[in-house]
Amino acid sequence: MFERSPLKTAFLVAATGAIILTAGCGGRGGRNRDTAYVARDVNTLYAAAQERLETGRTRQAAALFDEVERQHPYSPWARRAQLMSAFSYYAARDYNKAIQSAQRFLSIHPGNKDAPYAYYLIAICYYEQISDVTRDQKTTEQAKQALTDVMRRYPGTPYARDAQLKIDLVNDHLAGKEMTIGRSYERSGKWLAATLRFRNVVDNFQTTSHTPEALFRLVEGYLSLGVPEEAQKAAAVLERNYPGSDWYARAYRLMQRHAPENVAA
Repeated sequence: MFERSPLKTAFLVAATGAIILTAGCGGRGGRNRDTAYVARDVNTLYAAAQERLETGRTRQAAALFDEVERQHPYSPWARRAQLMSAFSYYAARDYNKAIQSAQRFLSIHPGNKDAPYAYYLIAICYYEQISDVTRDQKTTEQAKQALTDVMRRYPGTPYARDAQLKIDLVNDHLAGKEMTIGRSYERSGKWLAATLRFRNVVDNFQTTSHTPEALFRLVEGYLSLGVPEEAQKAAAVLERNYPGSDWYARAYRLMQRHAPENVAA
């Protein structure tokens, strides 16, 4: 679900390509294949880093881009190298270092024309670390916050449009986590705790695919808690929004069996 999408990859490649083209091609002739920290002129060092990236040696590329900044901190190449380092770490799936490099770029160059790309790269790094719903969702929350930040800062851009699509998936993931916990509480007979989880899905993730089931679980929960009036309200919302769904059919049967007086004629 959270693998690298062609659209997202195209954004990253296009942005990175623009940075490479801006950097120019000077110094490619004196390429040194040794990636050890040896003092080199900035053109040669940057070209070596670029060559490693283009041939898939992403970790070596990141190390060499870091060297550009370390050895030539006041060169125009240093700024470009910071962002290229972040992309190289991302390509190597070293997400923590990619985030650190992008954040460092933004702290030094907050108004740079490539800042939108840096924010987007940070968001994507969190997004691609989202794990299954049975595990802690801290990274999922970080992904949502970072994607929201991209939308807030750069509305109307391709980055913002892609961030919106990914937020929808992130919300579905978070809702899935709530559903998993709620079902677990149900199986343990902890009906109040379960209904709180399902209510959270209905209130805060109502556009996700989990909402119909959450409404049905609320019907179950409220009937078990002895409040058929609340169960009827949840069933009514389910009927209004998902009238042809299996979840509504099941809710209707439950209401007829356990609270027929609350079922509309």
